[in-house]
Amino acid sequence: MTRLRLALSSILAFTLVAVVAYAGHDKDVQSSTAVPARAFEFTYQVHVPAVADSAGPTHLWIPLPQADSYQDVRSLHIDSPVWYAQGRDAEYGNHFAVFTPTKAQAATGFDVQLRFTAVRREHRVALNEAALTSLPGSPEPNLKRYLQPDNLVPLNGTIAELAKEHTAGDTTPIQKARHIYDYVVATMRYDKTGEGWGRGDAVWACTSKRGNCTDFHSLFIGMMRSSGIPARFEIGFPLPEGKTEGDIPGYHCWAEFYLSGIGWVPVDASEAWKNPAKRDFFFGAHDTNRIFFTYGRDIRLSPDQKSDPLNYFIYPYAETNGKPVKDLQTHFSFRDVSATQLTTESH
Repeated sequence: MTRLRLALSSILAFTLVAVVAYAGHDKDVQSSTAVPARAFEFTYQVHVPAVADSAGPTHLWIPLPQADSYQDVRSLHIDSPVWYAQGRDAEYGNHFAVFTPTKAQAATGFDVQLRFTAVRREHRVALNEAALTSLPGSPEPNLKRYLQPDNLVPLNGTIAELAKEHTAGDTTPIQKARHIYDYVVATMRYDKTGEGWGRGDAVWACTSKRGNCTDFHSLFIGMMRSSGIPARFEIGFPLPEGKTEGDIPGYHCWAEFYLSGIGWVPVDASEAWKNPAKRDFFFGAHDTNRIFFTYGRDIRLSPDQKSDPLNYFIYPYAETNGKPVKDLQTHFSFRDVSATQLTTESH
């Protein structure tokens, strides 16, 4: 079957901003005042195996990268023989493509390839005296949600007790945030051995004191919300530092917390653990070595999704007859590109 190759120059409500200048990986456009940035092409591949029982409908959801003030996404191509539509989840507004194969396509299996170019800029917030005495600002949409528990991130019991203990005496949100961050980085250990890690179970994380980025940031977010500070979960993929192309084995996640009058403040506790010299940097900054896809936990994608909400949404998810499809195969890769290549692709 002939594949449909769709070049999407504008997708959903993405704000695809033209790149005026960026630094880091392209010396031709680097300047003393430029914000560090990284330009790259990203490929996201999925193989859906043959479905033995395709009597009912099959749906495949794939997350799509989002553009914001720190990330431009352009030249998105989706290559698949299967018809698809675009949508957003109702709670967080995450973008996705949902594929609906025919019975014949589901019975034989099919492939999808997502490819796009992006520019990721450093997100860094100056946390100085202004932050300690932040002034009221415009209300941020969805802040109420970022003060509520998630299924695996309760805000009472052990989490609340830890938050209270490690913010005792603090009088400002920024002081509380820094003490919670320092506790997580000092107490947790990046360790993916055995079982239990990777689910973002905040109670498991604070008990086991180990895990991956999901566990680090679930504990951080739980303690922050217990302290009355909005915090949100973000997930995407890491871009290896010091490499210009290659495969990416899996996701990376991080967090942000909200200060009135300042806005969202970036945090990456697990990277701080891996890079002790950058512990201060990662409280208030996200570097360029990442690509952002989605927000939040406990995600229900659309009315067509019949099974439980997703713990988080970075990998593809499929259902047949309302039940999850197992053994989806994925492959992720990247290659750095130059400003010249981006300019050529945009025309």
